[in-house]
Amino acid sequence: MQMKNALLHVEHERRYLHNKLQELKGNIRVYCRIRPPSPGVHPQQLAEIEYPADDNDVDESLCQAISISKELPSSEYLQGQTQARNKTSYTFKFDKVFGPSHQNSQVFDELSQLVQSALDGFNVCVFAYGQTGSGKTWTMSHPGDGMIPLTIHKIFDDISDLKQNGWEYSVEGQFLEIYNETIIDLLANGSGDTKYDIKHDDINGKTTISNLRTIRLNSAQEALMLFNKSALNRSTASTNSNERSSRSHSIFVLNIKGFNAKIGTSCEGCLNLVDLAGSERLNNSQAKGDRLKETQYINKSLSCLGDVIYSLGQPKNNHVPYRNSKLTYLLKHSLGGNSKTLMFVNISPAATNFNESLNSFRFATKVGNTKRGSGIRK
Repeated sequence: MQMKNALLHVEHERRYLHNKLQELKGNIRVYCRIRPPSPGVHPQQLAEIEYPADDNDVDESLCQAISISKELPSSEYLQGQTQARNKTSYTFKFDKVFGPSHQNSQVFDELSQLVQSALDGFNVCVFAYGQTGSGKTWTMSHPGDGMIPLTIHKIFDDISDLKQNGWEYSVEGQFLEIYNETIIDLLANGSGDTKYDIKHDDINGKTTISNLRTIRLNSAQEALMLFNKSALNRSTASTNSNERSSRSHSIFVLNIKGFNAKIGTSCEGCLNLVDLAGSERLNNSQAKGDRLKETQYINKSLSCLGDVIYSLGQPKNNHVPYRNSKLTYLLKHSLGGNSKTLMFVNISPAATNFNESLNSFRFATKVGNTKRGSGIRK
């Protein structure tokens, strides 16, 4: 009994310290990532973007600044925010800025600690935001080293390591998309007539979706095979912004349950890995017909996401408009409460995308300015 109590104390202390570290970094944090230029693009076709050097010695307690500038016509010169060399500049600060030379594996180093939070019983939401073609899917789903494949490998590696401490885990996966405010099960083989209802357990901070297929995952290889196969079902279409544009929000859900018989404790966390549909202004995409309808749904749901996160930073009695979109309603318990939220804002370096990049920076700043209270594991 004395040994059991000692182990229980050590385990609780470890989880407490890990959670405190995550709170210090921010229960809501924003990382900016600049996509490398496309092959063959002339330097004059790139926006002027200044960001921190790729330095491993950067103080993690400080935000990092990034600025974006463009030349002004002489008629607009006096209207610019910065009257220097006939250009206008905008500066933003985020928790971390990754330049074009950063690899996915380096980006994942920052995310990996939140995977541990999910194993410890917290709800975690990771999502990539940005205009069409800014590198969101590359960041989240690139085979081998995207955030989702690397997360899957880490989860099962950590589960294997934790067995020696008496932990036994079960992992269940779900994969869905939200297309035009309609939930589509990417794991299902049936017709599209199935109705999916989102249900919340507000006491325990859990969310379920009726009729959504759930698969028990026993290994990283099994999970990756399932993810890669199902990802091919995602709704895509051609727009003027990108020849193969994601037209839906895809959400890969991992429900993780752990039990330790040695110390008589259990935990349950949910990890939502979200590749958002590309944000784009209608005058840029020139969408028509079905593409116009899709773009309107996408932009509305992204706006709702920003409103929800902003509301979370207001006084506790403030209304949080989760129900304004299927996306925010589904993610209710992974955005609010004691959850951890990480946003990647993906930026294209092309000068033609200056205004879209500016909109992405502003959205990300709105998210980053939201602060939430300390987390308490349930």
